[in-house]
Amino acid sequence: MASERNPLMRNATGHESAELATFAASLHYGDIPDEVVARAVDFFVDWAGSALSGSGQRAIGILERFAETMGPSGGKAQILTSRRMTSPLFAALVNAAASHISEQDDVHNGSVFHPAAVVFPAALATAQHAGASGRDFIAAAVAGYETGIRVGEFLGRSHYRVFHTTGTAGTIAAAVAAGRLLKLSPAAMVEAIGSAGTQAAGLWEFLRDAADSKQLHTAKAAGDGLTAAFLAKDGFTGAKRILEGPQGMAAGMSSDADPAKLTDRLGSRWALIETSFKFHASCRHTHPSADALLQVIETGGLSPLDIDRVTAHVHQGALDVLGPVTNPATVHQAKFSMPATLGLIAVHRRAGMAEYNGYFKDERARSFLHRVQMQFDPEVDAAYPNRWIGKVTVVAKDGRKLSGRVDEPKGDPGNTLSREEIDAKARRLAAYGHSVSHDEVDRLMPLLWSVTGLKEIARLL
Repeated sequence: MASERNPLMRNATGHESAELATFAASLHYGDIPDEVVARAVDFFVDWAGSALSGSGQRAIGILERFAETMGPSGGKAQILTSRRMTSPLFAALVNAAASHISEQDDVHNGSVFHPAAVVFPAALATAQHAGASGRDFIAAAVAGYETGIRVGEFLGRSHYRVFHTTGTAGTIAAAVAAGRLLKLSPAAMVEAIGSAGTQAAGLWEFLRDAADSKQLHTAKAAGDGLTAAFLAKDGFTGAKRILEGPQGMAAGMSSDADPAKLTDRLGSRWALIETSFKFHASCRHTHPSADALLQVIETGGLSPLDIDRVTAHVHQGALDVLGPVTNPATVHQAKFSMPATLGLIAVHRRAGMAEYNGYFKDERARSFLHRVQMQFDPEVDAAYPNRWIGKVTVVAKDGRKLSGRVDEPKGDPGNTLSREEIDAKARRLAAYGHSVSHDEVDRLMPLLWSVTGLKEIARLL
């Protein structure tokens, strides 16, 4: 049982799932501080850019065809990459995958969870289906963020070694966001959380094969969470204690789950504003080292030819996720390679979409595959996951040894993106997908930024 493997579970009250459900079902727009609303809108705009960037990418095309084959030929919910109208389920599924494939969607450090990629697809599809207002849409998104982040924190570091938290905690987050828009009662929200939790999945093994599974993680999390909410609305029941119960998620998926984190300061601590934007187009575990290397290059005036070798001093989570990628075979797999990422930083001083796309023809960047190593660092590991410290040591070919350190990578709350930077990033990502014209982007962006003023969420494109 969970309490036998993990003594912390003895502290579970048995009411944690119910408390989360009550909070989510009862949250109203007026309850949310202005700064949280503003940041939620920021994350929505950032997410939309990521979703549009998925257009034309092979795995997303496959999912679009799947939705066309399996889904209805019409509906009120929109698949952004294809503009096709369909059911909420298939819109959420494709939009979630599309928004995660470019590795530019947001991340919450403490839970190691990407909220936007699962919350906004479920919320947008449900809001379009129900004709909900922009304020209700944002309130639902906030409920999804607050719930999903706490579930991710609850499941802990042991969970993340094997499970992709965005696929697991994300299913709960999506259910809550959709359930809030469907106006589920607290009791019905418990059922939705139960049905979502029993479907939660997502394993890291895909990294070794350069497989497409990561996109399926977000697709299924958003789709399965939405399914759980719609079923609960019609009376379908789920486990009442799917998170903390003796055969629930903690029991099967974690050895260090802490039930106190599930309800930590609900309604007073707004975890959404702790969430980070992604600056580089890669796995977040590479970002601290990338920023630290950039610091060394700029302060030391180094060119790629000046660098003999680089050591990235990292936390165990980075070794677990990035370690299996020893020789990346695809662009997406390169985004989970520390040598590939730091090679791009060394050569181009950035690791964006264009740099990764050109990586396999970029011999200067590829030369770093054997010049970069990761090394476990106790200080960095002790701070993780609440703080993601970047530390690198660079040995130059002239014998110099230079060190770089970044305590808050670009995009973290203390080093965040301005609205101008968010707008520019979203526009670049939309243009990358080639599915919208410049004129269409010019019309779309003001609509996204003014979402809280919309009386009804309709098709965006």
